[in-house]
Amino acid sequence: MKLYVLGCHGPFPPAGGATSGYLVENHGQTVLMDCGAGVMGCLMRLCDPAQLAGVLLSHLHFDHASDLLVMRYYLEIVGKTLPVYVPPEDDSPFRALLTAPAFDVRPYPESLDIAGLTVTTMPVRHPVPCRALRLMDGERTLVFTGDTNDCPGLAAFAENANLLLADAAFLEAEWTAQKPHMSAAHAGKLASEANAKSLYLTHLPVKHEPSTLVKEAQTVYPRAQAVFPGLEISL
Repeated sequence: MKLYVLGCHGPFPPAGGATSGYLVENHGQTVLMDCGAGVMGCLMRLCDPAQLAGVLLSHLHFDHASDLLVMRYYLEIVGKTLPVYVPPEDDSPFRALLTAPAFDVRPYPESLDIAGLTVTTMPVRHPVPCRALRLMDGERTLVFTGDTNDCPGLAAFAENANLLLADAAFLEAEWTAQKPHMSAAHAGKLASEANAKSLYLTHLPVKHEPSTLVKEAQTVYPRAQAVFPGLEISL
């Protein structure tokens, strides 16, 4: 299994950047996790979107899903329909925008087999329905928290992950229990409690240097790193 970081900022991208978007490759098959602003162009550098096995959306906020609206045009031109998985309880207006021949919008089942991977999900704490995603190839496990604040059961869901992609939108000094995201320190704590083999911080705010967030996470989980566009990680 291999992860390609297409975009990693939130809730908006820096100049020339992109928000949430991660391409997962497994034995020649690919699946896209999230498709936020700027992701479509980055994806086109790596693969033909029509060849994706599907799209896994953590949730339907624009910084995680908005580039599906332009991907639609491409798919319609080439005559391809992609399965797009969403939290089952989400009935937001954005979901209605995905009603098009290009997309087969499906609620997450209890367990999903796609691109040779087994995908399970967990509801997490966010203002809209959101899912953490656990992808397993039989030997390695990738866990993506999606957008979440501290969430009971998330450490167990991420237990022994080879790669944990964790929301780290705040520094601890900015964080409160009412925020929609974790701090970098909380991401580090999650990785430690989950006994994750590696931690990469995601949903990076433009106003902070990634190194500042990493330094805070490393006070709890010394091996913490931050993702960046173009990063490739082999599990």
